[in-house]
Amino acid sequence: MLNVFTLDNGGLRGRLLQQEIHGPEDLANLTPIWVDMEAPSAQEKAWVMGRFGLTIPDDAVDEDIEESARFYEEDNGELHIRSDFLIDDADGPRNVRVAFIVRSGVLFSIRNEDIAVFRLLRLRARRTPSLIEDAKDVLLKLYDADAEYSADTLEGVYLRLEQASARVLKQDVNDDAAAQVLSAIAREEDLNGRIRRNVMDTRRALSFMMRSRMLGAEQFEEARQILRDIDSLDSHTAFLFDKINFLMDATVGFININQNKIIKIFSVASVALLPPTLIASLYGMNFQFMPELQWEYGYPFALGLMLASVAAPFIYFRRKGWLR
Repeated sequence: MLNVFTLDNGGLRGRLLQQEIHGPEDLANLTPIWVDMEAPSAQEKAWVMGRFGLTIPDDAVDEDIEESARFYEEDNGELHIRSDFLIDDADGPRNVRVAFIVRSGVLFSIRNEDIAVFRLLRLRARRTPSLIEDAKDVLLKLYDADAEYSADTLEGVYLRLEQASARVLKQDVNDDAAAQVLSAIAREEDLNGRIRRNVMDTRRALSFMMRSRMLGAEQFEEARQILRDIDSLDSHTAFLFDKINFLMDATVGFININQNKIIKIFSVASVALLPPTLIASLYGMNFQFMPELQWEYGYPFALGLMLASVAAPFIYFRRKGWLR
């Protein structure tokens, strides 16, 4: 999918207009500030490269690209930035690579998936006419929206961890409940780690933009404000890691307690059954005359002695509180 965004007032701050491109003729008379390519076909890439004289690297959105090659400037002044954006949807949390190219005042973005941050920026740009001035504003607003999206996702992590905490600390935790809590905690730990990675990547991209001197004074200050917002998120992710570790340890502790209760039952049973086993062994020895047959009350006495030997350990354990 290929979308082109232009300003409706000839280059001053104005409302961002979106146009979907279906052929090269649709690009001919447009002067965009942002060309967004979502899972573009080879034909769509050819339209963009032919219209703007752009070279799109084959590995633009590859995940295994070297870290040192993610931010660089070409000899012709093109700026290349590859950033990861967070997605948290029904398919699970993940980081999606997006390639940005800034050339001749136009921002080109290449990505393989629909990203919530891009939808959020388009919505804001339509509602706020004075939000966007040029391609660098688009890039900054994307990173700003990305930081807000990460913050909103962190709030969701807080809420779900509070629910898990209530189940662990305020209720009796059996093995099934503990397994559900551990699964939920593991998902939140993975999401929290991806948020931390996402804000770290955004910080690197903004630092590159500030070092490259591509930003004006107002944009430079905006980038600094976004960096301050990202710094505030770091402390939250660190706190959540500590909370996740605590809940993980507490849940595993309850699992161990439940297992110890089972082992205690077997231990008590084995100790309690030792005396009657000994008595049965003694009565089963080869006597010249079998005591239980020679004596009228032999069998009842043996059975009563065995029951008493079983009851005595249980009474002792109960008084000690070991059966609670």
